[in-house]
Amino acid sequence: MTQAATFHLEMDRFIRAPREKVFDAFTSQAALSEWHCPRGMHVLEASADARVGGRYRIVMGGRDGARHIVGGEYQAIDRADFLAYTWFWETGPMPPQIKTLIEVTLTAKDGGTHLHMRHSGFPEAGQRDSHMGGWQSVFNRLSDFLDPEGSAGSVTVIGDPRSSYCRTVRMALAEKGVAYKLQPVPPHSPEVLAHSPFGRIPVLSDGPLSFYETRAILAYIEEAFEGPSLLARQAGAIGHARCEQWISLINCHAYDAMVRRYVLQYIFPKGENGQPERAVIDAALPEIATQLGAFDEAYGNRDYLVGTAMSMADLFLAPILAYVGMFPEGAALLEKCPNVRRAQAVMRERPSFVATQPQMG
Repeated sequence: MTQAATFHLEMDRFIRAPREKVFDAFTSQAALSEWHCPRGMHVLEASADARVGGRYRIVMGGRDGARHIVGGEYQAIDRADFLAYTWFWETGPMPPQIKTLIEVTLTAKDGGTHLHMRHSGFPEAGQRDSHMGGWQSVFNRLSDFLDPEGSAGSVTVIGDPRSSYCRTVRMALAEKGVAYKLQPVPPHSPEVLAHSPFGRIPVLSDGPLSFYETRAILAYIEEAFEGPSLLARQAGAIGHARCEQWISLINCHAYDAMVRRYVLQYIFPKGENGQPERAVIDAALPEIATQLGAFDEAYGNRDYLVGTAMSMADLFLAPILAYVGMFPEGAALLEKCPNVRRAQAVMRERPSFVATQPQMG
């Protein structure tokens, strides 16, 4: 070691796999190629000579073409209980002359493995902290690799499946081909407040990482997982900007008029004798008509809001319009927007839409 072990980080993780498989995942060259990088990156090269004094080397590549290379030497190997190895970056977040030490302890627990990792030898707290999120993401990929449930072993959507925003997140995961668990709970429940101080849904958790606010969640899904891009990248810079434009319109204006002041008046009526408040609905309808007119013009003869492929904008809009069309005034307004109706018919046929259909009640 060339630096005093002044700062260190420790992590615990439960992996639904036998200790032997978890241990081998750290020492097998083929296994390291599958999981040893954060989400959104790939292992381009991996080598491992798993013996005391043997060396390993991992080359990780980002979608932007950046390469991060890490290597080191095995210090202790006790299958399947303990593993220690040095760690230094050839190219990455720390200078290559800084060597740190990783110690992995594996314990059988509840039919799986409790993994404890200690990463020590950081010369200052900032360098230690910069590794925290990376290791959390790397261990998410380890769980994907070993857990029989795949990514559903770490990825959970928390929220009421009737929420249009919750459905948007679930559709995005389905479009990316990401398996996940659904934890159906209402807003402001303890399960939600454990991740979001505002109690709003949905929340996405990926192992120890969690995100709230739907646009931020979709940004994570886009960057972290494989599958088709949800950002209209095929339409270039203009298409990307248009996608963000429509998302902003939906979140800042359409959701308020279409859902809060229209749909929810029918679902949770607060007027006299348990009826919807007509004044609220009547005030919202002109705004909804204007918004639908803008969407109708944007679609033109295309089936998607931006370019020729589905984007996040379509995922935000489709669940909302599905609700709007359930009630009389909304259905009448949609009749005046043939391009919107055609595009929404296309969205309703997508497997992601079908699989996330909420049960009302």
